[in-house]
Amino acid sequence: MNRSREDAVWEERRKACMQALLNRPWIVRDQDPELYHWIREQYQELREWFMEYAGFPLIVTRWLAKLEKTPVVAHSWMGFPEFREPLDYALFTYGLWFLEGKTEMDQFLLTDIVEQVREQMAGQGMSVDWTNYVHRLSMARALKKLKALGVLLALDGDEAEWAQDESRNVLYECSPLARYVLRRFPQDLTQYRSMEELADPILYADTPEGAALRRRHRVYRRFLLEPVVLDRSWNEEDLYYVITQRRSLIEQLGKMLGWEGRRYREGLLFFHPELTSEAELFPTLSAVSDLVLLVAGELRRLMQEESSGIRPESDGSVRISRSTMEHLLIRLKERYKDYWSKEQREAASSELAQRCFAHMEEWGLGEWDGAEHFVIWPVLGRWTAEYAADETYG
Repeated sequence: MNRSREDAVWEERRKACMQALLNRPWIVRDQDPELYHWIREQYQELREWFMEYAGFPLIVTRWLAKLEKTPVVAHSWMGFPEFREPLDYALFTYGLWFLEGKTEMDQFLLTDIVEQVREQMAGQGMSVDWTNYVHRLSMARALKKLKALGVLLALDGDEAEWAQDESRNVLYECSPLARYVLRRFPQDLTQYRSMEELADPILYADTPEGAALRRRHRVYRRFLLEPVVLDRSWNEEDLYYVITQRRSLIEQLGKMLGWEGRRYREGLLFFHPELTSEAELFPTLSAVSDLVLLVAGELRRLMQEESSGIRPESDGSVRISRSTMEHLLIRLKERYKDYWSKEQREAASSELAQRCFAHMEEWGLGEWDGAEHFVIWPVLGRWTAEYAADETYG
């Protein structure tokens, strides 16, 4: 293999490592040995880049490789989609507390976990009642997530059966991964004075250089972890950095991740030039993404009609009401119903509208302005889609 070919392979492997570290909780050696080996090969470069530009520590052990990712803005979609109640997160955390006292391959029963968790919560002024079906369901979801992450291994039984019948039990085994789930803070938690301080991934010096480093890390962290960050979402200090350092941002994220960055009126946007199995991209494969793209095209068409009453704001955004969205979707259904699934055709326009609003909000394409109006950001206008004759999008 010649030198240029070797360099190209090395770069592709580095991008694969970067994508995996950003999008997975971790890379376990036994589950993905090749990728784990690539990360170890490029550990020095990866560790230095993530620390220099984002402040993210890279942990590599004989079991796994994990990037400690700390968001600047905590969005609802960053949580576990399987969880339904705040109690799910509390029990998940107490489950990890229980596992801290175990060593690799220790075995124990579900009843051991729930009893110790109940006692610990009671000692801290919180109560949980395992005779309550709702509480058992919540604990079952927490245990199921611990299993999905590989930190808890079920040897016999299933927590779903315990949720239905309190007399059932499960035999578990502790995994060596358990101690790596929670983020490692750079100092003791008692040293923090506010929740805002917990957002910093590392300690920063109280100097102009420390402030500049914190700003750079904030900007890169948002671009790395959020699908889109518009100019209006930055504070004045960070926006100045984005504008003045856009060439460096585009160069670094292009070189390390293969992203393409472009400056538009609404902000600096980054795109994946190719599909990837590591990250979910917009538009997604879900039907609601198709609807949102059709809505974007219909809005552009209506803005050309004087009688529609739909006009962009000075910043290019479009403010529409719930009823306007529902009527728009009714027209789209009449026009494209032959292409829609049975579920979409039978869904009420109010339900379809709510799905579209939620999808756009999740992807940073718009936000609510009160209870009845939604503001769609101009970034959505960067996409266009239509049904082709072969029922694919063009």
